[in-house]
Amino acid sequence: MVAGTDRARQRLLVLGAGPAQIGLLHAARERGLFVIAVDRDPAAPGFPYADKRALVSTEDEPGVDRLARAESVDGIVSPGADWPVGVAARVAERLALPHPIDAATAVLATTKSRQRERLAEAGVPQPRLLEEPVPPCVVKAPDRQGQRGLTFVRTQAELPAAIEAALEASRNNMYIVEEYVDGAEVTVNAFSVDGVFHALAVTDRLTADPPAFGVALAHAWPCVYQTQAPIAAARAAAEALGIRNGPTYTQIRLGPDGPRVIEVAARLGGGHDAELVEAATGVRLNDLALDVALGLEPCVYQTQARHGGACVLFLVAPEGTLQAVEGVEEALAADGVLDVRIYREPGFALGPLRRGADRVGAVLAVGDSRDGALARARAAADAIRFVVE
Repeated sequence: MVAGTDRARQRLLVLGAGPAQIGLLHAARERGLFVIAVDRDPAAPGFPYADKRALVSTEDEPGVDRLARAESVDGIVSPGADWPVGVAARVAERLALPHPIDAATAVLATTKSRQRERLAEAGVPQPRLLEEPVPPCVVKAPDRQGQRGLTFVRTQAELPAAIEAALEASRNNMYIVEEYVDGAEVTVNAFSVDGVFHALAVTDRLTADPPAFGVALAHAWPCVYQTQAPIAAARAAAEALGIRNGPTYTQIRLGPDGPRVIEVAARLGGGHDAELVEAATGVRLNDLALDVALGLEPCVYQTQARHGGACVLFLVAPEGTLQAVEGVEEALAADGVLDVRIYREPGFALGPLRRGADRVGAVLAVGDSRDGALARARAAADAIRFVVE
C-alpha cells in the first residue's frame, strides 16, 4: 500500500540504475520525485537514489508494464540505454502516459538496421552498408547500442571473431557490416521541442585503443573541430527518424568528405553527457528529460559557457577481484574536479579490458580550456588507485 505522503509526490519509473542512469536518478531525487528504479543487478550503483527498487530487467517489457501499472506511475523514462527506450515508449503508449516519442519512432531509434534504412531514404550522410565484409570495416549487432557487439575489423583474419561477437550480442542472431569511416568522432547532445532541434554541446570522443590501465575514454568540450556541419547532420537525422521531442545523442564521424552519422539515440547519453552539458553550459539536460517524461512543458534556454573547457574521463582497472578503491577524496579535492563516481564495490570481479564494458568509474572536471579540463581530470585519475587481487 502506498503511503499518503508518497502518493502526493509525482511517481517516476526509471529503466536502469547503472552508471548511465545515475545522473538522472540524482536529478529526480533532488526534484522531490518518488523514484522507482528498475535493474536486474541488485548491486546497481544508482539504487541508493531511488525510493523503491525493482529487480527486473529493463528489457523485460511485460515485467516493466506490470510494475508501471502496480505503482500507478506518472511517467516512465529510459536514460543512457537504447533498447529500453522502446520498452518505455510502448508501455507509456498502453498506459496513456506522457513520453517524448511514440512506439513507432522508438523502433527506428533503437534498431540500427531500420535506422540506416530511414536515414538513407532521407539522404542523411552515413556509413554505407556492405553486402560483403571487406576490411577495413565495422561489424556490429543491429539491435545493440554503442560498443556492444561492435568490432573494428582491420584484416580478413579478424572477421570470424568479429562476426561471432556481433551474433552473440544480437537479440535476433544477426549482424551488419558497414564501411569504416576514417576520421575523428564527435557527439552532438541536443534537445528537441515540438520539432525544433536545440544543439546544446558538441564534444570530442577521445579513445585509447586498446584501452590502457587508468583511462580508456574521455568526452571533451569544446569540440576542436568545426561544429556546424555535425550539428546540421544530427538535426537532419533526428528529423528523418521523427524525433520531435526529447533528448538526442548523435555520434558522428568526420570523414574526408564530411560528417557521417554513426548512430542516433532518442535518449540522454550514457557517459554522464547530461552532467557534462550542465557543467559546460549551465543547461540542466537531466531536468529537461524529466520534464518531458512527466508531460511538462520543457524550456530550453541557452546560457554563456560557464568554463573554458569540461570533460568526462572514464576509469578502468586491471582484471581481478576489486579489493578497495583509494584516493577518491584526494581526487575530489583537486581544483576543477566537480565529481568522481566509482561504480563498483569491493568484491566485484573485474573482467578483461574491453571498450565500454570495463569502466569502473568516471571523473567530471572543468578548466580554463579544454586541455586544462583534461589535465585536471587526468591528475585526479592518477590519484585514484584500484586495489585488485
